Amino acid sequence: MTGKSRSSNGRSSIYLGADGRWHGRVTMGTKNDGTQDRRHVTGATEKAVTKKVTDLERQRAAGTVADAKRAPTVEQWLTHWLNTIAARKVRPSTLVGYRSKVRTRIVPSIGAHRLDRLQPEHLEAMYAAWATDGLSPASALQAHRILSRALKVAVQRGRIARNVAQLVDAPSLSRVEVEPLTATEARAILNAATGHRNAARWSVALALGLRQGEALGLCWDAVDLDAGTLTVKRALQRQPGNGLVMVEPKSRAGRRTIALPRQLADLLHAQWSAQIEERRRAGSAWHDLGLVFAQPNGLPVDPRADWGEWKTLLREACVRDARLHDARHTAATLLLQQGVPARVAMQILGHSQISLTLGTYSHVVPELATEAAERVGAALWGTETKTETTETGKDVHPDVSAGQTQWGGWGSNPRPTDYESAALTG
Repeated sequence: MTGKSRSSNGRSSIYLGADGRWHGRVTMGTKNDGTQDRRHVTGATEKAVTKKVTDLERQRAAGTVADAKRAPTVEQWLTHWLNTIAARKVRPSTLVGYRSKVRTRIVPSIGAHRLDRLQPEHLEAMYAAWATDGLSPASALQAHRILSRALKVAVQRGRIARNVAQLVDAPSLSRVEVEPLTATEARAILNAATGHRNAARWSVALALGLRQGEALGLCWDAVDLDAGTLTVKRALQRQPGNGLVMVEPKSRAGRRTIALPRQLADLLHAQWSAQIEERRRAGSAWHDLGLVFAQPNGLPVDPRADWGEWKTLLREACVRDARLHDARHTAATLLLQQGVPARVAMQILGHSQISLTLGTYSHVVPELATEAAERVGAALWGTETKTETTETGKDVHPDVSAGQTQWGGWGSNPRPTDYESAALTG
């Protein structure tokens, strides 16, 4: 060296090198292999190098020392995040979706950028290109969230100083209005299901709002016909490489016990009797998995076959084409329309937040608000409200006494799902 300018506790040094440039060296700690982690910086002036040395010392003091190796590319970091971090935290089916979005959307656009040099403008250009390519807003938003989660971990581990995904506007997603079936359409489907195998499968969808996986994963040990309850304990799910497997609910709210409408309890009892006969006919070929809705040999119903059966019922019932998930939307809408409190509906549906219930089924909220206004008017001014007639032909009296519901008087602990007797059976 030609001249030493500063030495701090024998650890950091700044000097003018033979090449005419200023150099700085800072001991940051110990590498993974046990050797000393000595960083080298250089600059045209002593002031510039002093700033770099000071920054490194500040990182060392704060415990936010980045790896001494060259920063990975976005592709390298996402691959690491998927394989070693996300794989341990999310469901296999969710991981499949993550990998697909990373491989087909994120990596081709920004994968070659160094992670520590990724800029908000890179993301904005990527989102604009996706929109030009016709990628749906929902898919774009999913990809953005995946990237943001991966970058959040990179920040937590000191790989980068900021999460640039939080510095840009996420792809906008207009809420898609749900399209529930009417009570008349739902009844037509239930009538069409009569005589089909596993006919009660469609009642638990339209009356209780069970998701497809929850219905196909329902076991008899979760059904108490004497008490008139059903407990969602597990769901059937297809996993890459494993086929159809049983999984636990994703959240605590997903594991729930639901009161059964009397008619549905009767249908499940008939399902039990029919299955006993199927077991007898199958003999040794029967697989005793305890499933409520199974193939004729006891094995799980494939979700694709289940979807096909739903489409068949729609045609037989002369009902408009609808998604299978619309059966769940139908149940939720009927619950709210029948006066079931939103928090009770939330619990029946397995939502973790009431905002999700009210936000998803906002099309019902104006009806509830109007009815609430009428009830307040009746309570304060004794206003007589006209008796309305529902689609089912039953009278609805908005000015019922306190502690009672529109469909009966079970006090403070109603059986909310008994609405089916009015809404579905007519």
